[in-house]
Amino acid sequence: MPIGTKRSSPSTKLSSADYRRLAAFRYTLRSFLHFSESAAAAVGLTGQQYQAMLIVRSLGERVPVSINDLAQQMLIKHNSAVGLADRLVAQGLMVREPVPGDARKVQLLLTAKGETVLGKLAAVHRLKLRRIGPDIHEILGDLTRAWRQRT
Repeated sequence: MPIGTKRSSPSTKLSSADYRRLAAFRYTLRSFLHFSESAAAAVGLTGQQYQAMLIVRSLGERVPVSINDLAQQMLIKHNSAVGLADRLVAQGLMVREPVPGDARKVQLLLTAKGETVLGKLAAVHRLKLRRIGPDIHEILGDLTRAWRQRT
């Protein structure tokens, strides 16, 4: 049912506790994202640049990562992904190289500097997730238990 439709069934009505759970979940996500943006800024990156580096590093070992792949994974337009990659290349964190076996295509790869910066940032993020992981687990558990009981 589209949002804003007047009709609703009893199974779609939310209780005050449901709203509290959703708010707690969103607060936890936003808190982590705020931490992530701050950690990235501390090393001269934006949150998007950090995310792009994560994508290239995580996918790049298995398949060449193109600008299109980056755009899809980041949920951004192709031209925005081009600009993002351009800025990372200019900082010496990423390079564009021909795909082996298909010189018409270009892949994105992290440089040694990019690997170092990403490694430090990812380690800080992992520590933060270890600290807040139990809270996230509890909030998600509360959400899913409450909604499972209604179906």
